[in-house]
Amino acid sequence: MNAELLNLLGTEADSLLKHQAKVAKSQIHLPGPDFVDRIFASSDRNNRVLGNLQRLYGHGRLGNSGYMSILPVDQGIEHSAGASFAKNPIYFDPENIIKLAAEGGCNAVCSTYGVLGLLSRKWAHRIPFLVKINHNELLTLPNKFDQVMFGTLKQAADMGAAAVGATIYFGSAESARQIIEVSQAFAMAHELGMATVLWCYLRNSGFKKDKDYHVSADLTGQANHLGVTIQADIIKQKLPENNGGYTAVGSGYGKTDKRVYSDLSTDHPIDLCRYQVMNCYMGRIGLINSGGASGDNDFAEAVKTAVVNKRAGGSGLISGRKAFQRPMKDGVKLLNLIQDVYLDGDITIA
Repeated sequence: MNAELLNLLGTEADSLLKHQAKVAKSQIHLPGPDFVDRIFASSDRNNRVLGNLQRLYGHGRLGNSGYMSILPVDQGIEHSAGASFAKNPIYFDPENIIKLAAEGGCNAVCSTYGVLGLLSRKWAHRIPFLVKINHNELLTLPNKFDQVMFGTLKQAADMGAAAVGATIYFGSAESARQIIEVSQAFAMAHELGMATVLWCYLRNSGFKKDKDYHVSADLTGQANHLGVTIQADIIKQKLPENNGGYTAVGSGYGKTDKRVYSDLSTDHPIDLCRYQVMNCYMGRIGLINSGGASGDNDFAEAVKTAVVNKRAGGSGLISGRKAFQRPMKDGVKLLNLIQDVYLDGDITIA
């Protein structure tokens, strides 16, 4: 195994690399070079969608491995441009976002209509574009947690995008409207030949109890299951940190089964993530986990997250702030380390 990766895993190496998953890998549809043909060729996706899915899976350092490494930078809207780019002001210039993804060997770059549309004639044929079509702008006072559309599907298709991405805040008061909007948008995206990626996030103050159950395996798993139901081709989800959200929120909320916690998962991070994969139609729809906020141990945290995702049967990582909130050469290094996890044959599926 790559010595640098092993060193970054530190004392957690044995736990992460030797764990045997509760649910056998034989039950999961695993990533591989033939993933698009094996999974999507028999679906109702048209030939242009299949072509764009193959573009996504075939590009960059992970090209044709069945895995993905995506750079997402929409935080200029979601978190404010100042909060996102003050640490590294070169990224106020949108071309540097695309350059980071390209130089970092990513499968795709994900950003806003404004960022990608402004540079599309120069870059859309050189790296696949993933256009984020809705956002929570957080300039409204008081803040509200709602996703609204920022453009049309035709705009994304016209700039040559391979895919569109959207967020639904499952559990929020606005989730019913968002589900309708995004399902209709994804249907139109498929008609126009683009693949679809869904951020299956949770938002409800009731999910915070003794722990933050916005990142529980059972609740995020169900969000994933709703996401694949509206025909997302790829699911983006935060790595689970706990379990038992249904039972913690209180009696009368939702439905679950005790076997979810006894037979289908444990408290090990790989088992928690495998439950997320299971809710993506047993891996037929690829699960990419998010890299999370930037902090003091970004390289180690990124590698750990990638190992958990890969060993659980996931399809890759989508990491933004850890990469762009540092000098570009260090951002490239971080993205390459993530990719090295998926290229390392010694890191196997649990």
